Amino acid sequence: MDALIIFTIIVFWFLVLLGIRNWSAYVEEKRLVLSHVSELTSIDAFDKKQRKKKKKANLFEQLTRYSDEFADLGQRINFFSENIEVADWLRKSGNPYELTVARFQGLKILLLVIGFFAAMLAFIVGFPFSQYGLVFWPLLGYFLPILVVKNQAKKRQEKLRMDLPDFLDTISTSIQAGVSMDQALREVIRFFDGPLREEFMRFNQEIDLGVQRETAYRNLLERNSNDEFQQLIKSLLQGLKLGVPVATTFKIQAEDMRKLRQEKVKELAAKASPKVTLVTTFVVAPVSIMMIAGLMLLNLIYGDNSIFQLLDF
Repeated sequence: MDALIIFTIIVFWFLVLLGIRNWSAYVEEKRLVLSHVSELTSIDAFDKKQRKKKKKANLFEQLTRYSDEFADLGQRINFFSENIEVADWLRKSGNPYELTVARFQGLKILLLVIGFFAAMLAFIVGFPFSQYGLVFWPLLGYFLPILVVKNQAKKRQEKLRMDLPDFLDTISTSIQAGVSMDQALREVIRFFDGPLREEFMRFNQEIDLGVQRETAYRNLLERNSNDEFQQLIKSLLQGLKLGVPVATTFKIQAEDMRKLRQEKVKELAAKASPKVTLVTTFVVAPVSIMMIAGLMLLNLIYGDNSIFQLLDF
């Protein structure tokens, strides 16, 4: 019986890992197919995803339309969320829900009020620990938008950093082949998804509307705090002022970024080792010992050679 349980657990985790691996392979193949279709048909392969984001933003706007009623109050009660800070968070997060600063400030107060009434309802009904909810739920409602937007900004900047090396290699190859910088940006960016695509598409739109190139570059710097991305934009600004060829610079920057990424992975792995040891020592090992002791106890009580059969004998 013990062997069957252990075998079942091993098979279960093997199937879970196999499913994760196949899902990852499917996602990668889907991305390659979309890129290939886009290349052959000149259709934006990620347009459907953009439409889905737009629908989510519209739905979120409908759900939070009452936030505008609390906007003035939210701008006065701005603990940990000054208007300048909120505007910076929204820029760096890409503002996927198309929030204004005023609506964000009103959303905090709206969720605070909802949290308070939900806690009152739980207290009246008599849920366990509901008296603590009268304090913590309104606070959670107030800080939830702040935490969510700051987390989105952090993830977006990290995604930007991960996509930069491949982007720089592709741009460098296109420029060395004789394609102009503007044309290379417009063509290459179609095959990327995420914040890198959004930023350079917005950059191209600003150029098309007549914004000066230097101003458009500085807008990119203001919207993003990632060090590698800022280094790239500053190189483009330097090339714009001094006429320096950027193809070689892009290639060198891509190699440096990959080295920095490898070093960061090694650093994270070194930091993870003590955490894994801690979890193994205080969680995995005690649970394993308890499982083995439990199986031994069950065999001692209900097994073929149980203690009761020996006493009867």
